[in-house]
Amino acid sequence: MCSSGNNEMLRIWGRLNSVNVAKVVWCAAEMDLPFQRIDAGGKFGRLDDASYGAKNPNRKIPTLEDGGLILWESHAILRYLGARYGEGSLWPSDPVARAPMDAWLDWVHTEGYFHMRDVFWQLIRTPAEERDLDLVERQRQALDPKMGIVDAQLANSRYIAGPTFTLADIPMGLLADRWFRLDIQRSPYPHLRRWYDDLAARPAFQTYCAQPLT
Repeated sequence: MCSSGNNEMLRIWGRLNSVNVAKVVWCAAEMDLPFQRIDAGGKFGRLDDASYGAKNPNRKIPTLEDGGLILWESHAILRYLGARYGEGSLWPSDPVARAPMDAWLDWVHTEGYFHMRDVFWQLIRTPAEERDLDLVERQRQALDPKMGIVDAQLANSRYIAGPTFTLADIPMGLLADRWFRLDIQRSPYPHLRRWYDDLAARPAFQTYCAQPLT
């Protein structure tokens, strides 16, 4: 088992039903890093506490503590964990091999979740009588061809950024998890489905990500 900075256990602040927290927890588990997760956000509160604000001035989740380092923003955390603890596995050591991973990490934010956010919030976290189903449908229609881009990538690649599982598969996998589990219309994307089923069978995903959407 890998050890974290200064021989201390990682501390990950955030509730597990947050997709951004799930990314970090899944990543740490894939690298066999010992960690403690502390519930924060949503019904657990804590974000308005002065002690939490001192760690994360945005008062959002997740926040990572690794020895003396405090870090926020989920993809920055993923890159840090990969660079420090995952070289040669989730973090390709060759910059040329790593470049597609970086591109897809950014794509999830700029293209994928840009549309999924409204779909998820309206269908899962908004009371039924307050849902804007027209917004859901507009964003679903915008997202569907984006998922087609991912499907096309996976037609010639086992994983999203190449032949091996990398950091890029984690946020993309959680995007796909919502895509397949939400009650929405989807185009048939067989390569996307094959890849998602592969990820969903991984022990770390089963332990930390296979939970009801709430």
